[in-house]
Amino acid sequence: MSKLFTKLSAGAVALMLALPAHAQDSLTADSVVATINGTEITLGHMLMIRAGLPEQYRQLPDEVLWDGILDQIVQQTVLSQQAQEEDGARIALALDNERRALRAALTVEEIVGEAVSDEAVQALYDETYLNGEPTEEFNASHILVETEDEAKAIVEELEAGADFAELAQEKSTGPSGPNGGELGWFGPGMMVPEFQEAVEALEVGEISDPIKSQFGWHVARLNEKRNKEAPELDAVRAEIESQLSQQAVAQRIDELVQQAEVTRTSKEDVDTSVLSDLDLLED
Repeated sequence: MSKLFTKLSAGAVALMLALPAHAQDSLTADSVVATINGTEITLGHMLMIRAGLPEQYRQLPDEVLWDGILDQIVQQTVLSQQAQEEDGARIALALDNERRALRAALTVEEIVGEAVSDEAVQALYDETYLNGEPTEEFNASHILVETEDEAKAIVEELEAGADFAELAQEKSTGPSGPNGGELGWFGPGMMVPEFQEAVEALEVGEISDPIKSQFGWHVARLNEKRNKEAPELDAVRAEIESQLSQQAVAQRIDELVQQAEVTRTSKEDVDTSVLSDLDLLED
């Protein structure tokens, strides 16, 4: 069942509970809750407004929401009744767009509801985190200087037994210098390519040759490396559900567009500046 309609049903039940017992049995979405100069306002109108409220407002007590929503409808109605003409092009076109968007949103809800099941979430989790090749992480330190000659001199000092952290504190121009050059743990693709490739080629404890990047010249040391542990399912559930949703919706849209008979006006055949001419809506 659509989440939207579930929300509406829940709201209707809550509102019914606030009414006298004798009125609840006959209350429906068509029940008139107010009239403004002869215009009828139904419970259904109120329910649709409640369903579209931001989450923080939906948490308010129903007796508070009842007055607030009904006040809003009354105010909008008396204002709308001041219009002397029938709905013009702007209103008609806006309603067309709104109707299209709402119907599309309901279809998206149905697609997502079918695609994001516990079984699908578990399968994608297993594929991504359990069954694939383990991801290596690297713990490295570096000393950043401006020239290759400076970097070569640092390599010579380290090979002669100098302390890496002390040299980093003394000579590194990078932000990690005061911390002894420590960069902490990082995975594939997290550093600039030249530095990443050089570090991944090192053995634990090995010092690199000078590495040139957009930031200058680096001398790196690989401190440790490890296989990254898979996160718990609950920690990545939202990410997996989002991925499943996006894939399912994109696939279904592609299918529907391919099946549809679509004709489009080419932008080469029109003066696209008309898109900024809102006066056309008044014609």
